Amino acid sequence: MNIPAKTGGPSPFSIPNIRLFIAFKVFFNSRFYYPIFTILFLDFGLTVAQFSILNAVWAATIVLAEVPSGALADIIGRKRLLVFATLTMIVEIGIISFVPKSDPSIIFIVFLVNRVLSGLAEAAASGADEAIAYDSLAAQGNPDQWGRVLEVLMRFQSIGFIIAMSIGAAVYDPDLLETICRFLGFAVTFTQETTMRFPLYLTFLLAICACIATLGMKDPKTGASSSGFDTKQIRQAFDLTLKAGLWIFKTPFALTVILFGMLFDGIIRMVITLSSQYYRMIELPESLFGIIGALVAMLGLVIPKIANKLAEKKSPSYALGITASLTLSGLVTMSFFWPYSGLIPALITFSAMYFTGFFVSFYINRITSSDLRATVLSFKGLAYNISYGVLGILYALVLKTKKQGIHPSPDVENIVFMDSFSWFPMTFTAWFVLLLALYFFRLKKPSPSQPHA
Repeated sequence: MNIPAKTGGPSPFSIPNIRLFIAFKVFFNSRFYYPIFTILFLDFGLTVAQFSILNAVWAATIVLAEVPSGALADIIGRKRLLVFATLTMIVEIGIISFVPKSDPSIIFIVFLVNRVLSGLAEAAASGADEAIAYDSLAAQGNPDQWGRVLEVLMRFQSIGFIIAMSIGAAVYDPDLLETICRFLGFAVTFTQETTMRFPLYLTFLLAICACIATLGMKDPKTGASSSGFDTKQIRQAFDLTLKAGLWIFKTPFALTVILFGMLFDGIIRMVITLSSQYYRMIELPESLFGIIGALVAMLGLVIPKIANKLAEKKSPSYALGITASLTLSGLVTMSFFWPYSGLIPALITFSAMYFTGFFVSFYINRITSSDLRATVLSFKGLAYNISYGVLGILYALVLKTKKQGIHPSPDVENIVFMDSFSWFPMTFTAWFVLLLALYFFRLKKPSPSQPHA
């Protein structure tokens, strides 16, 4: 069954909150240090083990804060949570931008605080951002135009990622900056000690811009309190969390969308995390990694328009089939590690991530009531991070098991990586079949009031 879409009415972009929502998402997510994320931490003097611990702390913080923050957004107002998120981002980036490298123990503590604050900021923004935008669209325009908003949002985010990936990697390289300065007639000498902070400075400026965007927002009248925060609201937030959780489990379509979304997101995000190692295995030079990242971001200029047409004209099951086909075909062909041409299946796999993000947001926002929207979206974010974390632990165990059966050598890490990569398409297929069986035998309950998968 297709979901009817009414696209009439004024342009959604005439609504101030929609424009500010897009600006916030671009400024908040387009971080200049992403292309050199891992080596940035190591250049500050942290070890690989410490880097792993910090990422675990980041993921754990999001899991613990995700749903409560969504409930608070529905209680005290989405704007307050978004302002908190951007102020936290300013502190988060600021402390590592200016921390001295004199004491390694202090550096680790500062980065630990950074990861906790980053997790809190992500959790606070998750759910509240889409909720304030969608409710503004429902109050001042036509909610059936949400697909159009997502389409434009993803395009602007892709542009932001392209700029951040390109400039972030460029300003990190002291040799490149010196070459540019000499071309412009300036005799300037740069060191890695100096340039390693440039991507952080640029991200710090984006954090300030994101904060300005959220300060300009206004909470639509959805029942969220505009009064002070007290213990009664804490109890109300937990009650709302329970209510939203029960609603998800009692709404087969919502539960199905979240379950399939967490499968796609978890698997593909794991592959994206390992993408630099994959690029090495298909013999791509490291100098191209930043360009490849920008190329992946460019997919966001095209895919949202396709996804929007599919969501409006086709059934959710059709959208699921398209996304599953892209994911499985991409993962399977990546397992062959074709030199150079192996980039094509990687792009196919990464394109499925854009489809997943669009479809899940499109369907969940359409069927969720305003009073529960931020909390339900936070449950979605919680499910995604649990999926990513569990898959990461399982894959680490697979790597450990594989390594035990291989004779130690300088190339053992590369050999284990290639041998274990087939775990991704096999795991995806197994869980996809399991979720299909769960849906058809336990969750499929036709209802005239909601779309069917």
